Amino acid sequence: MVVKSQIKLIKNLQQKKYRVEHGLFVAEGTKMVRELLKSDISPYLIYVSDMEALETRPDLVELVSVNELKSMSGLVAPNRALGVFFIPNPKPVDLSDWVVALDDVRDPGNLGTIIRLCDWFGIHHLICSKHTVDCYNPKVLQATMGSIARVNIVYADLQNFLERTGSPIYGAFMDGVDVYADKLPETGILVMGNEANGISKTIEGLAEKKICIPQFGGNTAESLNVANATSILLSEIRRGR
Repeated sequence: MVVKSQIKLIKNLQQKKYRVEHGLFVAEGTKMVRELLKSDISPYLIYVSDMEALETRPDLVELVSVNELKSMSGLVAPNRALGVFFIPNPKPVDLSDWVVALDDVRDPGNLGTIIRLCDWFGIHHLICSKHTVDCYNPKVLQATMGSIARVNIVYADLQNFLERTGSPIYGAFMDGVDVYADKLPETGILVMGNEANGISKTIEGLAEKKICIPQFGGNTAESLNVANATSILLSEIRRGR
């Protein structure tokens, strides 16, 4: 039987300050937990309402009732598994391929989708400004569909990082060069901006080239969602290779 202190800890981990304090985060759902267990992210403890839900070390798994799992969960309809994992230390960023950098992306769904896109397009490193939403936010994790297990996410002073890199820096702007008419290099850093304000003036000054996705539908839509724009630009980057 799960004790109240365990339930309290897990509920607290829904908030960033407790994740930072304990160095732990919560992942829900059999698919998500299974993906993380296959990665090098270390598990703390796994709770399941059905012992057949997952195949892992017996000493890591605690069987709980459906009601107990519901009391821990942050979901309206809890799945059969909930995992508590240690927040991993970020790895050094490898600039031998393209890297995505996010300038204050605040929406959890957008960040989660971008992490999933990085996984799909083989982008192994994602740099986030310090004001970008926490990647271990439960809504971000759900949107990644397990891809967070395969993308190295680094939070850093974005200005400092870009100033020190030797890679070409490409920024996504409404008034940039048509990405379909441009030849993209083999490596580089793709900077995507905040949902409301785009790329900040400070970071804009560091972009060596501004690129855009041309609009074909007339002046009907004001802009693209940042995650949608990222998917198009990453597809074009990989198509060029």
